[in-house]
Amino acid sequence: MPDMTLLGWLHTVLGVVALLTAFYSLLVYKIISLVQYSGKIYISVTVIVAGSALGIYNQGGFGIAHILAVLTLIAVAGGVLMETTRLFGPFSRYLQTLGYSSTVLFHMIPAITDFLRRLPLGDPFIDSLDDPLLFRFYLSFLLLYGVVIVLQMIWLKRTADDPEKLALD
Repeated sequence: MPDMTLLGWLHTVLGVVALLTAFYSLLVYKIISLVQYSGKIYISVTVIVAGSALGIYNQGGFGIAHILAVLTLIAVAGGVLMETTRLFGPFSRYLQTLGYSSTVLFHMIPAITDFLRRLPLGDPFIDSLDDPLLFRFYLSFLLLYGVVIVLQMIWLKRTADDPEKLALD
């Protein structure tokens, strides 16, 4: 792996901040929302992280990490649109939740890839993107994402008739 640039370090540190705030929001509030202080931080930092990913070309060109960055920006834009306009009425909350939660998955894929390819220093866990360990992490993240989305949809359905439960501030 090439050495990390200043942009790479900034991207990595902010990515960790984004993931920590996402996990906090999901644990405390069950969904990510701009109504939450942690949600505002998560969405703002996620946009910066995805934007900075588009400027990192240490793998020789536009790759999967760049595609995930574009998908992240699209998911954030969709989530914000659903949350602020309620374009699809009561279904907007479901689409908002799907969009914001998808960005966590999009963060995790390049994060675990970089982690396993860089650490421990001098003898990283993997030396190839074809390593089965990496595939198992991807599969685990995808399965966990599916479970979280289902649980969020159930929670949203149960709280749809109780506005106090949906009050996130």
